[in-house]
Amino acid sequence: MTVPSAQAASYFPLSSGRYEVKPGLFSFGTDFGNADADEKIFQFDTEFARYRTAKLRARSERLSKYYCLHHYTSPVAREITNFIAHRLAREYPLWFTLTEDGAGRTELYCALTRERLIFDAGMTLNDIQSENQCVVPTYASALDALCCQIQEDLAVISRTGSNWLSAIHLCYPNHWAAEHKIGKDFASIHEPVPGIDKINAEAIALVDAMINKGPYVRFAWGLSTDARLNHHPVPPPGIRLRQWQGRHFHKDAPQLFLRVERQTIWGFPEVSAVLFTIRTYITDCREIKTSPDKLIKLESAIESMTPESLTYKGLVAAKTDILSWLRKQF
Repeated sequence: MTVPSAQAASYFPLSSGRYEVKPGLFSFGTDFGNADADEKIFQFDTEFARYRTAKLRARSERLSKYYCLHHYTSPVAREITNFIAHRLAREYPLWFTLTEDGAGRTELYCALTRERLIFDAGMTLNDIQSENQCVVPTYASALDALCCQIQEDLAVISRTGSNWLSAIHLCYPNHWAAEHKIGKDFASIHEPVPGIDKINAEAIALVDAMINKGPYVRFAWGLSTDARLNHHPVPPPGIRLRQWQGRHFHKDAPQLFLRVERQTIWGFPEVSAVLFTIRTYITDCREIKTSPDKLIKLESAIESMTPESLTYKGLVAAKTDILSWLRKQF
């Protein structure tokens, strides 16, 4: 497998020093200090192999646990597949080669995975050719295959009068499950989030803006006590929930990681749908402790959380110990 040489982009969405629940939409391409990486939907770095392995492991556990569809219509699927394939070839021509023949067939070759994805005229996955051992289970669709070439999770909201989550490929969940959200509307998806009421009151207008305006980028963040990408609320068979959760801070053997999601939002008004990419970054908080400015903002953001938000983020029991450790010098 070819391995990218770029270091991961760095995002620290705590500049206000407060924990806030808001849309937080920036124009796509806004400079966050990561050079041309901020201008790309898909980002690849030296950890590609780890991200790919995590996806394949999740899929092999049970594909339907991480990949769900609900009224994901052919026009929407065609538009999304075509966009992703062409965007990958445009952003990374050294790694992705796109060829189209006169009969409407499209081939996307990924040098990172050494897989060739072959689509028919409707951008339905028609064949897979691999120079490596075949993926198990075999790719279920174009979206499934494309998701396994990238380091992002993907979600699609469709709208025909009402809106609903029509497709999701979520192998790096942060304590939520694809199966629990598929088919729900935007407001219902986010209903468990404390403080979401004002945003949900404007959910219809927000979805309309995401489809017809933009594109946008936004960030979400949380804390974890391990660096594992997959934090599905249900552990794989044979693993205890407490061991799996990544939400148990031990003050005598402290481990703490800042988990940031970079979400890009791309609208497709022609088919009344919106594509979300969700890229997870994990930073050891020992590194943050070496930056006084970031450390102060992280401490302040934790202090500003309501009891409900602390519970939702899994920090209510450990808040005092975490803050004590953050303030303790090496």
